[in-house]
Amino acid sequence: MKLIVGIGGASGAIYGIRILEALSHMPEVETHLVMSRTAKITIGAETDWEPKAVEALANEVHKIGNVAASIASGSFPTDGMIFAACSMKNLSAVVHSNADDLLSRAADVCLKERRKLVLMPRETPLHLGHCKLFYEAAQLGAILAPPMPGFYGRPKTVDDVINHSVGRVLDLFGLEANLAKRWSGLP
Repeated sequence: MKLIVGIGGASGAIYGIRILEALSHMPEVETHLVMSRTAKITIGAETDWEPKAVEALANEVHKIGNVAASIASGSFPTDGMIFAACSMKNLSAVVHSNADDLLSRAADVCLKERRKLVLMPRETPLHLGHCKLFYEAAQLGAILAPPMPGFYGRPKTVDDVINHSVGRVLDLFGLEANLAKRWSGLP
């Protein structure tokens, strides 16, 4: 399996990092990473990670400005893309096919090739324009998976909350990372 992981500049870069961490333990998954310039700033501001260490988790790293990269073409087979965290600017670029960087181009390729594109938008509160973008992204075939924790697993730490959302996103690709507690019903 080949997956593209895109990390945009929205708050919540830890979701993209945790996805890469989980996938790095799955030798059957080849990861292609693209980070925006603002993602690198967000990583430094919100985590103890350095961008180079995040890049080391991926099998291949692509520069944001390289619109001639392998993942910029539909002829390069992938199983899809996870965009975490996806800013409203990134979401707008995807919805409007404004593929002027590799993040938006790779997402556009997934949509045109009918591959899974999972967007983890991170913004709150939302105004009508944001909601319209969510609606239009879904119409194009994107899967919207804002990081919203379930509390049935009784999370104790921030990591538990992050892992729940990451585990649910990986589920969309049939990948089991044992991160999310499964609902088993009430006794």
